[in-house]
Amino acid sequence: MTMFGAKLFVGAVVGAALLVGSALAEDAGLSLSIQDHRFSPVEIRAPANTAITLTVKNLDKSPEEFESKPLRVEKVIAGGAEATIHIRPLSPGKYRFFGDYHEATAVGFLIVE
Repeated sequence: MTMFGAKLFVGAVVGAALLVGSALAEDAGLSLSIQDHRFSPVEIRAPANTAITLTVKNLDKSPEEFESKPLRVEKVIAGGAEATIHIRPLSPGKYRFFGDYHEATAVGFLIVE
């Protein structure tokens, strides 16, 4: 291999590593809202093994607590406010979340595929 060929090869390897690294650093951005003590949409989907940034908008006047034991999340969201919740990369599955103050109606699922 010539010196030029070796440099070209090294450059290609470094470039590929940078592309893979930047792809791994990306996360899935999801959003949902709470209105009339219900989540909308009821189901949200995310890719497996990818960090998730979830934005939850509370359109009600009263506060609600976004909670999920399997996701390890508890976050009170004031009425008329929004919150950003960071969720670790997850294995495929169906993860339940709920509004702790109105659990009878505020129920949803994160489906990881």
